[in-house]
Amino acid sequence: MGMIERLGAVLAACLLVSACGFVPLYGQAGVSGGLSTIQVKVPQGRTAYLVRESLDDALGHDVRQQAAYRLDVTVDERRFARGLRVDNVANRYELQVKVGYSLINIQTGAVLLSGSVPVAVTYDSADAPYGGITAQQDGQKRAAQEAAQQIRLDLARYFAKSPKP
Repeated sequence: MGMIERLGAVLAACLLVSACGFVPLYGQAGVSGGLSTIQVKVPQGRTAYLVRESLDDALGHDVRQQAAYRLDVTVDERRFARGLRVDNVANRYELQVKVGYSLINIQTGAVLLSGSVPVAVTYDSADAPYGGITAQQDGQKRAAQEAAQQIRLDLARYFAKSPKP
């Protein structure tokens, strides 16, 4: 099948799906507009900062718009040694991050949605001193990105059901 045939098949599939009434989650009115007006507030710490950064990206935060909602975030991070070498030194770590969140209407102060997202990632330890630090930081970044994506989906579902709370 050539490139033009594939493109035609994809276009036909898209037309068929849209004719059946399918609307993507982000295609609904109010979803992306609601997400972009959320201001994220996190506690101090590297992982919390990475969660805020990932959430701002995932939600499409528009700094030019006045925030209508505030997302208060808590981060609980724990690290466990997994897989010990013969000399009883860990060669792998598991990072468990639990991110709690509450969506608050800034005008009324009402809590509109709250939840908790658990994320677990693993990373190898390294014998080089800076290699171990880099591996841990990479694990924190991956955990923050995963938590942000899960929270974004929860928020999108909320705004899809009730665009104007």
